[in-house]
Amino acid sequence: MRIVDSARPKGLSSLAQYRALLLKDLRQEIRTREMLTSMAVYALLVLTIYGAALSQVGDKIQVVSFAGGLLWALIIFTSLLGLNRSFSHETESGCLEGILLAPVDRAIIFLAKATSNLIFLVAVEVLVLPLFFLFFLSGADLAGTTFYIALPLLIGTVGVAGVGTLLSTMTIDTRGRDVLLAILFIPVAFPLVYACVSATTVAFMGVEGTFGTFWTSCAVAAAYDVIMIAAAWGLYEFAVDS
Repeated sequence: MRIVDSARPKGLSSLAQYRALLLKDLRQEIRTREMLTSMAVYALLVLTIYGAALSQVGDKIQVVSFAGGLLWALIIFTSLLGLNRSFSHETESGCLEGILLAPVDRAIIFLAKATSNLIFLVAVEVLVLPLFFLFFLSGADLAGTTFYIALPLLIGTVGVAGVGTLLSTMTIDTRGRDVLLAILFIPVAFPLVYACVSATTVAFMGVEGTFGTFWTSCAVAAAYDVIMIAAAWGLYEFAVDS
């Protein structure tokens, strides 16, 4: 049973609490580089497997047609690795109990951890995305709308960070948490992933008359983010205190 402070006396302002918790995560990662390094190496390994699997595909247009799915599979599985490690230092050193005993709003803990996860995921995507284009799309005739992939990438990463933070908190103390997080995360995030893959594929292909699908898919993904992050915000106190 996790130690919980029921009184929660008022201390620092919410903004100061958020800043302190966020800076803690950022400084810790800058010092150890464990999460970023593991995600980056894993992403490079996945790209290597992609390269072996697609080595016999001669026509680059065929790769463009399913590049959106490949890219999002890479992002999701790399994100799961990072989310599994997002609370590793707190649980290994026992400082999570100290955070819970401090007069800190549970919603602020969620917001700070989700923000740090978002920053780490975006950092890995910035590294991996150019390599993805170099390995698989360097010889392809890409549409002029390709740069639009930035929008579904941003919307999708926000949703992954928000939902993933809640689910990783729920699986902190469980046996086989790596597998359990994936079992919980993939069905919950499926609508978001489906919408983002659709929007990314349309941006890659740039087929005339189908770009309305891009905006519809982005709107669905954004609505998912708003609903699920609001739910995670409200449920986080029960998840972290259980």
